[in-house]
Amino acid sequence: MLFYLKAILEIIIISFFYYVVLLFIRGTRAENVAKGLLILIICFFLFNLLQLYILKWILSMVWSIAIISFLIIFQPELRSGLAKLGRRPFTTTVSEEARIVRILTRTATSLSSQKIGAIIVIEREIGLGDYINNGVILDCEPSRELLLSIFNPTSALHDGAVIISGKVLRSAGSILPLSDRSTILKTLGTRHRAAIGVTEESDALVIVVSEETGTISVAENGKLIREVGEERLTEMLNKIYIAPATRLALHFKGKTKHV
Repeated sequence: MLFYLKAILEIIIISFFYYVVLLFIRGTRAENVAKGLLILIICFFLFNLLQLYILKWILSMVWSIAIISFLIIFQPELRSGLAKLGRRPFTTTVSEEARIVRILTRTATSLSSQKIGAIIVIEREIGLGDYINNGVILDCEPSRELLLSIFNPTSALHDGAVIISGKVLRSAGSILPLSDRSTILKTLGTRHRAAIGVTEESDALVIVVSEETGTISVAENGKLIREVGEERLTEMLNKIYIAPATRLALHFKGKTKHV
């Protein structure tokens, strides 16, 4: 009886660990490989339970090679996951979120006034790992100066997209899928089609600055909102950054009061 209780406990712990790993690699190329590793784990326990020792030994050899290969091939995703783990999300303050909103809004208005084309993607629940990985990985704190330098026409990265996840600038120069919808205005360029394309496949919000007119547009849920002013852009970004942080802060504040 004790043997089975230990086996159940091990399965629960491994399942929880696997769930945490999936959260880190969701939306990346490592996701399918992780599913394969789960199958190996299940087979290992099954062979052990049925006392198929030869198959268990063979699988243990394959398992060792698979783990080492996983660590080598998917080192960027693992590094990113550990970085997320160390961000202490429960200590986030509204002022930190407001700073990100301010940076993105001021960057967009500065680019607009100079008629510098730009596309900034804000990752939400659906991961954009594949698009992050096809660009230049930065994993740094965003700033107005950094974003302006990236989209400077003389920069090698200015044609691609910047992807931001939470308070981290994940990548620059990323290539996004273009929407092939026939209803899109032919006057819209590649940046706008890319903005619509990535929002058709994910729940991301995308800020686009037109190189020709300097107009700021926002794409979300496969739709493009054109001529977005600074106030409207701030309002849309607040829904992503400020509202969740406020709810989290109020939640923990309420918990503290009842202690």
